[in-house]
Amino acid sequence: MNLNRPGRFLSLDVFRGMTIAMMILVNNPGSWRYVFAPLDHAKWFGCTPTDLVFPFFLFAVGNAMSFSMKKYEALGQAAVLWKIFRRTALIFLISYAIHFYPFFRYDAVTHSWSHKFHLDHIRIMGVLQRIALAYCAAALLIHYLGLRRALLIGILILPAYWGLLMWLGDPGAQLTLEGNAVLKLDRFLFGPDHLYHGEGVPFDPEGVLSTLPAVSSVIFGYRAGVFIQQKGKSYECVAGLFLAGTLMLALALCWNPLFPIAKKLWTSSFVLYTTGLALYVIAVLIWLLEIRAWNPGNWSRFFTVFGKNPLFIYILADVVVLSYFAIPMTPGRNMYGWLYTVVFQPLFGNWMGSLAFAVFHVLLFWLVGLWLDRKKIYIRV
Repeated sequence: MNLNRPGRFLSLDVFRGMTIAMMILVNNPGSWRYVFAPLDHAKWFGCTPTDLVFPFFLFAVGNAMSFSMKKYEALGQAAVLWKIFRRTALIFLISYAIHFYPFFRYDAVTHSWSHKFHLDHIRIMGVLQRIALAYCAAALLIHYLGLRRALLIGILILPAYWGLLMWLGDPGAQLTLEGNAVLKLDRFLFGPDHLYHGEGVPFDPEGVLSTLPAVSSVIFGYRAGVFIQQKGKSYECVAGLFLAGTLMLALALCWNPLFPIAKKLWTSSFVLYTTGLALYVIAVLIWLLEIRAWNPGNWSRFFTVFGKNPLFIYILADVVVLSYFAIPMTPGRNMYGWLYTVVFQPLFGNWMGSLAFAVFHVLLFWLVGLWLDRKKIYIRV
């Protein structure tokens, strides 16, 4: 894979890799009791650096799709639909496989094994499910309607979603944890046993209804990718991205008092805010890497290693960490807790030890990505 061939943007590979590295960092602290505020999600309203990771990833999905879609469309409609539905189905299947992993558990008291295939409490939605659905919907809209109409739909989704939350939520409590329409629809469709339980009540931050504006995140990423290809590695491209990013940030901040920025509801102001910031980051990377060619020590290589196998490395990180929880080390302590309390906490203390644990895993999976890159192995889902 030649990153310097004509038409390829190193900056976009770096953006994608930065997103994956940040995903691993924020998902794997040594202890959730000791997480620095920027590396944790906002409690409800607001946006931390951690809250940018998922929308940046969806933006990157759309961005990458703008480069690959033309290749598949040249093969005919059947090839496009096969690609879209195959990828969607694979991501869904992988997400459920991860849910059940490691498939069997050992009971140290009874010295017996039992399977983990209990469908009565499986979480239906989730991060990978949202990626699959948002990708599928955006790809179909762009394929059948063209970019201009798909972009218009992506824009119209934002006020429509606001209206749905106001109309279907509890009067006066439409944007609260227990009164929002996202929760109501998921509870109706799946029941409380199939929702995420980490918020104190059954509520899924990747719910069905809140996946609707996530589709807009992918479409906006696609439009940005097309713009970058049209303008090339130029100051005009950088200026256009900054202008669009500034407009989106201004709209988000103006909308915020009425429809607050909130990742867990994926509010429309959150879509505009995170898209605006993504445009800023890409503009800076294009200016640094494509125009100024500023790459001392080949620093970009660290991130492109992640960016070449993004979804695979993210899934691998999930699987490895879940394996830690399945490996008993001492009575009442699994390998995850053992690594933190025996290795990182004594060396660095509570807070820095928790961060060091996360950084260690970023470096661990970077080494995996580096090995794959050197072997020219690029795993596409």
